[in-house]
Amino acid sequence: MSRSQKTAITIFLSIVFLGGTILGQTGHGFDLASLDKNTQACTDFYQYANGGWLSANPIPAAYPSWGVAEVLQEKNRDVLHEILESLAANTNASKGSAEQKVGDYYSTCMDEAKIEKEGIKPLEPVFEQIAAIKDAGGLQNAIAHFHSMGLHVVFSSDSTQDFKNSSEVTFEIYQGGLGLPDRDYYLKTDDDSKKTRDAYVQHVTKMFELLGDDAAKSAAEAQTVMAIETKLAEASLTRVEMRDPAHIYHRMTVAQVKELAPAFDWEGYMKKLGVPQGVDVNVETPDFFTKAVNPMLSSVPITDWQTYLRWHVINNTAPALSSAFVDEDFNFKGKVLQGAKENLPRWKRCVGGTDRVLGEAVGEVWVKKAFPPSAKARALDMVRNLEAALKDDIGTLSWMSAETKKQAIAKLDAFLNKIGYPDKWRDYSALEIDRGPYVINRARAGAFEVRRDLNKIGRPVDRMEWQMSPPTVNAYYNPLINEIVFPAGILQPPYFDADADDAYNYGGMGSVIGHEMTHGFDDSGAQFDASGNLKNWWTEDDLKNFKARAECVINQFNGFEVEKGLNMNGRLVVGESIADLGGLVIAYAAFQKATAGKPKKVIDGFTPEQRFFLGYARGWATNMRPELARLITKTNPHPLPKFRVNGPLSNMPQFAEAFSCKAGDPMVRAEKDRCQIW
Repeated sequence: MSRSQKTAITIFLSIVFLGGTILGQTGHGFDLASLDKNTQACTDFYQYANGGWLSANPIPAAYPSWGVAEVLQEKNRDVLHEILESLAANTNASKGSAEQKVGDYYSTCMDEAKIEKEGIKPLEPVFEQIAAIKDAGGLQNAIAHFHSMGLHVVFSSDSTQDFKNSSEVTFEIYQGGLGLPDRDYYLKTDDDSKKTRDAYVQHVTKMFELLGDDAAKSAAEAQTVMAIETKLAEASLTRVEMRDPAHIYHRMTVAQVKELAPAFDWEGYMKKLGVPQGVDVNVETPDFFTKAVNPMLSSVPITDWQTYLRWHVINNTAPALSSAFVDEDFNFKGKVLQGAKENLPRWKRCVGGTDRVLGEAVGEVWVKKAFPPSAKARALDMVRNLEAALKDDIGTLSWMSAETKKQAIAKLDAFLNKIGYPDKWRDYSALEIDRGPYVINRARAGAFEVRRDLNKIGRPVDRMEWQMSPPTVNAYYNPLINEIVFPAGILQPPYFDADADDAYNYGGMGSVIGHEMTHGFDDSGAQFDASGNLKNWWTEDDLKNFKARAECVINQFNGFEVEKGLNMNGRLVVGESIADLGGLVIAYAAFQKATAGKPKKVIDGFTPEQRFFLGYARGWATNMRPELARLITKTNPHPLPKFRVNGPLSNMPQFAEAFSCKAGDPMVRAEKDRCQIW
């Protein structure tokens, strides 16, 4: 997946840490044990709907968060585990078959004794290559080589659909090369940022010591890494700036790229990566190359670049090395950044790693066990019902003109719906996997993915490609394809339960579907037309009205306090928050239409309308460590779970009516403060 696609693709869940079992879940639909009866629905609906579940489900030591999404992912992973153990035990699989590759990859990951014995020996040729760099030419050759392996040092590159001609696949370059999660971690001066930077320097120092450098040298090397990465961060755009597709589209010829950053041999670099000659380049972040990459190639000594490259090699490969590297890698990334107390068991890490590399090969087997055709058919029916509800909604919007409504409906009618799993499975024949060193298999997988990605350039867009594996508990919208995609992994209870009533399913999975559909009309998705091109299809007045309504959402989320001194960033989360609100409105309308004329049964004391909102809130029940909450708030376009419930529901008169909330209740916004878009 290209960076432009990653930037444009909007996903449903921000948290995918896994593990555990469902506690207190009996039967189908909403479990009464999940309620907190000491909290009023109109005061804090998230706590009311989920307080019982949260109390009964403390965060296990190996996790930074624990919620119903993780519970479902654990269930899916258990099935994957059985499949992988079976394939790993089969040493007679045909050489080159998907079964052989999956089994060997998982087996080498699980062979801890062999990994401990090998140590860093498999990486010695890589470190020798770095040590052999003598000049700028050698440095640039090394950058190209590492990029070809999927290790994006200094900057990043990949293929992309052209934003203004989505039928064309071209090449792009963009900012990167950092070891911390975001540029702000290097630049902000608050105490938490300083503390994290100090911990990062200590972590880098320890990693160099594990490579065999003495304490003094390792400390100096860590400072060198920090200095280089800080310069890269200073020239990087913020995450809010990167959310605007118009801000990251700068199509250039290779000659123009050379003028932008003449110190780098762009033609030689692209040739080494196998990019076709004469192809144009989207430079997402021109200032990054002008202000950082170009001058740093000559101002930073080669010895410092060698230190930087050694660090990124070990930072990338540590999870595949001996326990000393694995433990130190987890100490920073797991403990410091996310608050987890211990690492996941090896089998869980290996199942996840195999799914990331060979997801469709494993997924083809997984769906046969976990996702019957009947589930796919019912999910598709729900998607169609949601699309009909959105079409009806667009037609009734008072703030949108007939001209813009026509374009919006054309975009909606052009949606490509993908449910469960691909119609055509990915071809892994070019990927070489054997029972040699696990770290080498990881490197081969990285190189395979780079080559697979760059091979798209100059060829017709594969509209049927998937960006998530079937067992994934998530969903996404991609404006460049104008598609909504729902892997089989999320089409399971509690989001989608074939034995639950419509109210619960429309509140759970219906809101997910509505969320992804509404992404086509959020502040970013709304800039793309029905064909996936960056093109304004709005009248001037309608666009002004839309932006004003989006500003309402921004202001609301700016007011949500995560902890003292840290609030949600409304401009970072506005797209997801528009999608949450719009998705709920559309899902509720579809639910009302689907149940029109049917008896309204009260179940466990709740009306269908109340169960709809309980079904929605249930999907967000999540306990979270403060470290992860801070990380998500600073870097993730998704709000924290509590705000994804209370935020949109407080804007919905339908919710207030369902629970008889009154003006002045915390869950009821005054009409003048209420946000409404779709």
